[in-house]
Formats: sequence, structure tokens, C-alpha cells
Amino acid sequence: MTERFLCFNLNSEEYGIPLLSVREVIGLPEFTPVPYTPNYFSGLMNLRGQVLSCIDLRTKLGMKPIKSEEEAVVICDINGTQLGITVDMVNSVLVADKQEISPKPEIESGKSSEYITGVFRKEKRLVLLLDITKLFGKDDVQLANKSKTIAA
Repeated sequence: MTERFLCFNLNSEEYGIPLLSVREVIGLPEFTPVPYTPNYFSGLMNLRGQVLSCIDLRTKLGMKPIKSEEEAVVICDINGTQLGITVDMVNSVLVADKQEISPKPEIESGKSSEYITGVFRKEKRLVLLLDITKLFGKDDVQLANKSKTIAA
């Protein structure tokens, strides 16, 4: 059985999210900041008349954002809520057999890694596979919904 993932870069590392959760990929739009939101909340964006919340995945994961021409926003469906996720660069669609995906590494740290579902070896590189419904919990989805209500 094969699975498909959208692969993208955050800093120099490669990540993948299930392709079925991706609606589309767009260039970096202008954001309207929303006061009193977490530092990883980029703000609101207008996507063909629809107001969407956007989160900077790099900041959410504790990485420093890198400004480049390749930055993109991945529009995802998370439990019925559409959310934009800013990444450094979208690479490709990865097709992987389940047996090619290694289990996630056991990490002993204060930060939870439950959002990592596995690791895929792509040539000499490793791709961390993410579960975006765990990565963006109820608080993020509620924040996205509240922000859109403010803008309406």
C-alpha cells in the first residue's frame, strides 16, 4: 500500500505531510496581522475572497524563518478548517510504500514529538513525516476560526 506526501523544506531539513490534507500551494501573499496572537500566527490572508488564517510552521517548530523567493503557503484542511502553513520551499510529491517508512525515533525531550509519524529515507536524505492534525491542535484551529470571525 502506498501513501503520498507533499514534501517541503524548513531551513535545511525536509518534511512531508499527507497529500490528502493539502488543498493547494500558493506563493507568499500579504498577511494582515492580528493583535494578541502567538508569535507563530502570521495573520490573515485573502484567498480568492475567502479569509484564511496562516501559521508560520518554522516559528511553530522553534526554527528561525528564512526569507527567500521560494517561500510558499500550503493550504491544508485540518479537521474541517482550512489553514495556511508557511514553509521555505515546496519540493515534490513523495510516493512511499508503508514498509519504506521507518517508525518515528524515540526522543527524550521536554517538547512532544507526537506529531512525527515516521521517517522516510530519500536517497541520502531523511524526510520527517508530520501529522498536521496533531501538530496543529485544538488551540490553533480555534485561533484560526476566531481570527476569521474577527475579519468577517
